[in-house]
Amino acid sequence: MEAIECIKGRRSIRKFDERPVSHELIESIVATAAMAPSWKNTQVTRYIALEGAAKDALAKCTTIWPKNGDIINGAPMVIAVCAVSKRSGYEKDGSFSTNKGDKWEMFDVGAASEAFCLAAHEAGLGTVILGLYDDNAPEVIGVPEGQELIALIPIGFPAESPKAPRRKEVSDLLSFR
Repeated sequence: MEAIECIKGRRSIRKFDERPVSHELIESIVATAAMAPSWKNTQVTRYIALEGAAKDALAKCTTIWPKNGDIINGAPMVIAVCAVSKRSGYEKDGSFSTNKGDKWEMFDVGAASEAFCLAAHEAGLGTVILGLYDDNAPEVIGVPEGQELIALIPIGFPAESPKAPRRKEVSDLLSFR
């Protein structure tokens, strides 16, 4: 699949069939996502794959937006995307490199998450990035100390083929100066 075709063809998938996703396939997708750029090559993005009882427990941590629990319950696997704290955007002495402060880790994890989703799409899997979950989700997942939960990505073989949502015109998105 060509890059532009992959970018234009990827959709947020919220319904999955029952086929399991192999650990080897997830490892391959993470290896590809690891190629995403990061601040000074800090590579702060971390992934925790949840299946079975761990995934079921996570689905209960979505009272803030119960539809996310339904999506998680319907997926064979969920990837918890985390960031190593206080590394991206920082110098070795702990000071910030720019006036953006600690916001760089969100940029880095966003780039890695999209790379993950595109690699999954190319492999025939569907994904959706979820950001609404309860405050106790990191504890339920077992996010290691020194890391922060950023997003959840249910992943599996798509049971739907949604159409592309309407996109803004380039003239609304781009200006030249």
